[in-house]
Amino acid sequence: MEYTVNIKGKLLSFDKPVVMGILNVTPDSFYAPSRINTSLVLERAKAMIDAGADILDIGACSTRPGAEYAVESTELERLHSVLDLLDRELPHAVISLDTFRGGVVRECVENHNVAIINDVSGFDWDDDMFSAVVDSRLPYILTHSAECSVGEPLLPQVIKWLAGKVWILRQNGVADVIIDPGFGFGKSVEQNYELMAGLEEFSMLDAPLLVGISRKSMITKLLGLLPADALTGTVALNMYALSKGADILRVHDVSEATQVVKIWQALKGNGGFR
Repeated sequence: MEYTVNIKGKLLSFDKPVVMGILNVTPDSFYAPSRINTSLVLERAKAMIDAGADILDIGACSTRPGAEYAVESTELERLHSVLDLLDRELPHAVISLDTFRGGVVRECVENHNVAIINDVSGFDWDDDMFSAVVDSRLPYILTHSAECSVGEPLLPQVIKWLAGKVWILRQNGVADVIIDPGFGFGKSVEQNYELMAGLEEFSMLDAPLLVGISRKSMITKLLGLLPADALTGTVALNMYALSKGADILRVHDVSEATQVVKIWQALKGNGGFR
């Protein structure tokens, strides 16, 4: 099924897979080259757009395992400096705000050109997040990050959790929900691959599907690599994810992801993946 989401009154179509480029304005993201300061943001953002990024995902508080979360005031200070710049220099860019805090959503939506909310917490980590998302009426990326029961099949647990959240969101007027199965959040390496193998089952949620596995531990731990050496594994999994129905690839390496999308489209158009 081909989905669309409303981006500031215009429809973003998923008639072809969409590439989301990651811009981390943090000092401690797990993949060091993705950590950028304000002076480099515009250069990196333009390079991602030139390479084919459809969405820029801006985060200012690392949520990697074991990270110490920046306080809200620090997160907002980082975001304001970056978003001010992007609002001025790239006013037509589709900006996704990566945060789990309702106060951050409210302030950034009010003051900046934010088009999508990307929340790794599934509105569970901050009491104001749900109402902030509802009030924003922006597309919302719902990520599974809950703990799963050990010894039980993983996929039904994740889908059930997401389905319940989708129902709540839609009942409260959030029309555009994007699903993220949450690779790397509260899941072992084995569970991440179990999730990937059953990715097509998420189509039952009737929503666009985002896959974010770029240079993550499901690759590095399996292959015994550092994140800097995990591009090949990322490319391989992104191609597999597209074959299983992914609509959005969230990546550090936009050019490579764009190439994957073009190859996948050629295969699909010539009787390949369906």
